[in-house]
Amino acid sequence: MNKTQQGALAMLMAFIRAYPVRSTVVLLALTVASILDGLGLSVLLSMLNLATGETENPSLPEQTALDLVHRLGLDPTTAVLLSLGVSLIAAKAVFVLVANRQVGYAVAHVATDLRLGLIQAVMQSRWRYYLSQPVGRLSNSLATEAHRASEGFYHGAVMATQIINALIFGALAMMISWQASLAALLCGGVLLGLLHFLVTLAGRAGRDQTSLLKDLLSVMTDQLGAIKPLKAMGREGHIDGLMSAQTKQLKKALKNQVFSKAALIALQEPLLAILVAIGFFAFVVKMGMGMATVVVMIFLIARAVNHLAKAQRAYQHMSISESAYWSMKAITEEAETEKEPRQGTGAPSLQKGIAFNNVTFAYDQRPTLNNVDFFIPAGQLTVLTGASGAGKTTVIDLVAGLLQPKDGSIEVDGVNLETIDRQQWRHMIGYVPQDALLVNESVFYNLTLGDTSLTEKDAQQALELADAAEFVAGLEKGLHTPLGERGGRLSGGQKQRLAIARALIQKPKLLILDEATSNLDAESEKAVVATVKHLKGQLTMLAVSHDEAMTEVADQQITLSQGEVQ
Repeated sequence: MNKTQQGALAMLMAFIRAYPVRSTVVLLALTVASILDGLGLSVLLSMLNLATGETENPSLPEQTALDLVHRLGLDPTTAVLLSLGVSLIAAKAVFVLVANRQVGYAVAHVATDLRLGLIQAVMQSRWRYYLSQPVGRLSNSLATEAHRASEGFYHGAVMATQIINALIFGALAMMISWQASLAALLCGGVLLGLLHFLVTLAGRAGRDQTSLLKDLLSVMTDQLGAIKPLKAMGREGHIDGLMSAQTKQLKKALKNQVFSKAALIALQEPLLAILVAIGFFAFVVKMGMGMATVVVMIFLIARAVNHLAKAQRAYQHMSISESAYWSMKAITEEAETEKEPRQGTGAPSLQKGIAFNNVTFAYDQRPTLNNVDFFIPAGQLTVLTGASGAGKTTVIDLVAGLLQPKDGSIEVDGVNLETIDRQQWRHMIGYVPQDALLVNESVFYNLTLGDTSLTEKDAQQALELADAAEFVAGLEKGLHTPLGERGGRLSGGQKQRLAIARALIQKPKLLILDEATSNLDAESEKAVVATVKHLKGQLTMLAVSHDEAMTEVADQQITLSQGEVQ
């Protein structure tokens, strides 16, 4: 058994373990449906023999059907047998519908659970691990790989359906003549085995597609994020050069996948037709079977082998999908191994301030902070300044507990931050980034981020604190006005004040402003600084800024240079 087979079957078993109840219902419903289908065809076989006068020495399926008719207290007439056969086949359709409904629910659950599992694992991972992950890789997993993996479950259910049906029809055929049926089924199995190389080819193409899509979307996401400066410099043409080789390889993988799928269907049909013709000749000429029995035998064997052929095609689809499933599982498990450990149990408070005591931090042996000592007083505005790479953002990340010092300690009200419950501490922080990061939803949603515990009253209070209530009231629908893509309907200053309101809506004790005015024009910068000045004394504020206007309103300015306080 090769790697592709192990992956596809292991994927199916993983799905069954994850959804045991739905899988059991599906298998039971399919089994009952196949039995009803077999009984229905047996009844119709009895009807056919009755109509042609071949009633002597009935086969086991016919005898079973006749016994069923007698138990129901019915006369085995042509009309009765026809009605009963049609009824059993109709009942089979009901059970198939039940099974398909469960499969549909399970497919939706598979895609959703895989996406949520990855999101939760990534969100709970260490900050440094999160920063190292290409956005395109995660986007590809959430959008493409989750969908392809759920298709794998669907095709696994289809394969199970076809195998059960093949077993039922094969068993019925063997009840009529086990020697002839076994020979025919073995021939059918050999023919399908000869085509298995197309399944292997499709699985290889699926793995190539998974790998190439992951790399391609990572590059594409990064490059399209920088399209404006590239276009402004007339250098957008190099993007095509970066992605053309991967795109060509992806096209080749897709061609192989399409070819293998089409070839399997194209070759199965004539081979199975040849098998039926040979079987018909052997049963009639060589074995001297009655015409009605031969017709039924050919029908049953053809159905059995046809179901096996469909199972092979479903398995081919599984082989294409399984690489996406294992890729997504690998990313999720990798993120889970990088889970941020639970830290501290103490309840946080911020009455006095935050102290850095001989704090040292380095990224991959590259020093960023070197034995820094400073104090951030509670209730005041402290502004961090310094050249790019001086360590300002590292200070913010350390305060938020996203990073931990290599040496030294950070104390909040005299208590080491490592002994404080990290999540409780973060709930006391409001964070305003350089980019407001608004989504194409209402003002209210952008403030609450979907938190149902927050009300319109909470939103209004936050807007008033951020000096944003007036311009929001002037919008077409007030709090419920859609903001457009990335808040495109607002000015830079308005977006930033909404970001401040979002940070204030949960009533934090510490407000962090990370270059909150760096991308604003003079008028917008003035408005945001006025808001910050208005907030002074109401909570502790820590700002990273190069703007003189911000430093002028600061209670304290800390200048960093090459990882040290100046």
